[in-house]
Amino acid sequence: MTPRRLALLRFRRRPAAVVALVVIALFAGVAVAAPLLAPYDPTATSWSAIRKAPSVAHWMGTDENGRDVLSRVMFGARASLLAGVVSVLIAAGIGVPAGLLAGFTGGWTDAVLSRLVDAMLACPFLILAIALTAFLGPDLTNAMIAIGVSTAPRFMRVARAATLEVAGLDYVQAAWAAGASGWRVAVRHVAPNIVPPLLVQATLALAAAIIAEASLSFLGLGQQPPAPSWGSMLNTAQRFLTQAWWLAVFPGSAIFLCVLSFNLVGDGLRDALDPRGA
Repeated sequence: MTPRRLALLRFRRRPAAVVALVVIALFAGVAVAAPLLAPYDPTATSWSAIRKAPSVAHWMGTDENGRDVLSRVMFGARASLLAGVVSVLIAAGIGVPAGLLAGFTGGWTDAVLSRLVDAMLACPFLILAIALTAFLGPDLTNAMIAIGVSTAPRFMRVARAATLEVAGLDYVQAAWAAGASGWRVAVRHVAPNIVPPLLVQATLALAAAIIAEASLSFLGLGQQPPAPSWGSMLNTAQRFLTQAWWLAVFPGSAIFLCVLSFNLVGDGLRDALDPRGA
């Protein structure tokens, strides 16, 4: 049995991870098809339907401006998932090459990059993201850049540790002995074999990025009104917790389910890709 099929079999043996993957697929499908699925325009106001409770006409009720909450939750999935994916791509694009370089070359390069990462990790992730977003300006694009830069040190550490482990294996030493260049050894023999831990890190980082985007939007630094975002919806809901519970429950549940699903999939991948697994 190939390693890929064995990993897939191990993953399928974890029902929680499989169910979580289905939930993520549903969120992604809703985000992509939001213009077709949403029953109303998420930014359209109706002064005759302000803070209406869930009903047949509005399954998740309406907000303080009469906007349909279900439609806003659907479109809010776009902002959250887009922020998660783009942020992780930025983080991986910065952290993985840096970690590969640090672990493969060693010496002063490793020392300088490692100290830089230590300095960034000394600052709490969310505080660093808030500071960068405030510096760049309140906007979803700037929020994604800030989250990506703040997450990059974690990818660098994982990539460096995996590179150090792989670089000492026999087949890498054999490539050196055969006269392969350092660039070829790094790209052809080391990089492909550090993908499993990076894949797990990416899945867990997606969950963290979604929480970070919601936090930034909650603070007014992410998606800007009237564009829907789960975080900004929660910010509005805090003023109406006793009068309109649905304003907080539905976007909060969406964040909870999405983040929990990514964490469960990450745990499942970690177990499935572990070569010491059963």
